[in-house]
Amino acid sequence: MITNEQREKLRGWFAGRLPDDLFEELTEITVDREEITVIGRIPAPRLTEDAPATEREAALDSRVQEFRERTREDRMAVARDAEHRFGRKVSWGVECGGRRTLFTHVAAPVMTRLRQPERQVLDTLIAGGVARSRSDALAWCVRLVQRHTDDWLAELRESLEHVQRVRAQGPDSEPDPAPHADEE
Repeated sequence: MITNEQREKLRGWFAGRLPDDLFEELTEITVDREEITVIGRIPAPRLTEDAPATEREAALDSRVQEFRERTREDRMAVARDAEHRFGRKVSWGVECGGRRTLFTHVAAPVMTRLRQPERQVLDTLIAGGVARSRSDALAWCVRLVQRHTDDWLAELRESLEHVQRVRAQGPDSEPDPAPHADEE
């Protein structure tokens, strides 16, 4: 969990470090304990307004693939610097023509112990064809909770940031120097 200030510093570092012509706009940076995901907007391909949906999809796929190949070395150099500086892997994605595409990103294992009722939920999702494995079923559940509880999770994150600020003001923090008599 990082604070808003840390997130702003991270975003600022990337905004300053990325080549100016890499993205039209740096749209999103997300971070967790293992990974920083950087997403930027790239120009959509020029098509006629009446281009069929199949043509549009193929053009978007091609544009994203071209961007990925052309910018690989630049993105890898930025990722190396960021990984050294922030201690996390860097993943990349783009927004193009209203579609978001993520490139290779971290799939971090999560160890947990589930009781039989929770395992039965996962197994039902597998039997119903919603997921291929318990791992996929658990990821599906997390996405479902995330989709339906964004406001609650945002409030929880804000309260955690408040707790971090209060802890930072505790007795182990650096005290503010006492004002001199001439400053009062």
